[in-house]
Amino acid sequence: MIRSNKRREKNNKLKIFIIVAILIILTVASILAYMILFKDKNQNEIISLGTEEGNIEEEIVEDTGIKIYSGNERPIAVMIDNHKGAWPQAGLQKAYSIYEIIVEGGETRLMAIFKGQNVEKIGPVRSSRHYFLDYALENDAIYTHYGWSPKAESDIKSLGVNNINGITENSSSFWRIKQKSSPHNVLTSTSKIKEIAKEKKYKTTSSKKSVLNYVTDEVELETGVKANKVKIPYSTLHTTSYQYNPETKTYTRYARGSKQKDFETGKEITTKNIIITFVKNTPLNDGENKDRQNLSNIGTFKGYYITNGKAIEIKCVKESRKAKTLYKDLNGNEIDVNDGNTIFNICPIDANATFE
Repeated sequence: MIRSNKRREKNNKLKIFIIVAILIILTVASILAYMILFKDKNQNEIISLGTEEGNIEEEIVEDTGIKIYSGNERPIAVMIDNHKGAWPQAGLQKAYSIYEIIVEGGETRLMAIFKGQNVEKIGPVRSSRHYFLDYALENDAIYTHYGWSPKAESDIKSLGVNNINGITENSSSFWRIKQKSSPHNVLTSTSKIKEIAKEKKYKTTSSKKSVLNYVTDEVELETGVKANKVKIPYSTLHTTSYQYNPETKTYTRYARGSKQKDFETGKEITTKNIIITFVKNTPLNDGENKDRQNLSNIGTFKGYYITNGKAIEIKCVKESRKAKTLYKDLNGNEIDVNDGNTIFNICPIDANATFE
């Protein structure tokens, strides 16, 4: 009887052990299955979110080794005054790209684009012109300006541009400085722009690839012409020019014969790459008779890529206002561009650009 009881007790313990073991195995299997399914679900959701307003895009950006354009922070585009009264400007050297385009009166205006930079002073910030939107869109940038033309205002709305108009923001985000006279004295910063962007619920990350095909190996143009000096006449009033420095392998920027410098540091503005695109501009009839311009920039246009003291002819192809511009050699291949900042000189189609 005692032996029978002990045998039953032993069998019960064995049954309990087996049941507990089975429960542990099922629990572990369930946890592993959940983790695998959850991981796949997250990955599918990240991939499917796309670029719609308010969506969070993929936050993992491939590390290509490129320094000028890296990380997942969304670019910030800022309209910069290029009137003589605005010189010297602040923050230009920290932009990865700068677009210079003709505006009314033969003047030019700049749009500086920043990514992953903390820039405490940017400006002077000026008003929007509608054709700059095309280049902000292709860079997936938050577009920042101080006022707008009627055409720019309507296009910002119709194109759904994520914009920040400094005129409607407080003076702590867009402030005036005493060293310059109005309207050439409004500054802002990347931190203030980011704060406003979050308040407006704009996405602040981006997985969009750069407009240019940057490469880590140094690009030395084998064909083309010497370009130690570059001169681009936008109008009878304004000429942009560059001087190559073989020691730093960069170009120093000049405007109307004067070396352009940084407002804060006093150092000269330099660039690794220069791209010229010849585009037709015509007077815009917006009812205000201020000689504002229109830009016929959709299509294929002649241009040049300039780096390391040489220039080659290229084709600049833009299929729509939101489409990324493709920069191709004359054989139709997308050009490789040196890892460094770039100034895009989108100049009048009859501008007589020269190289020495």
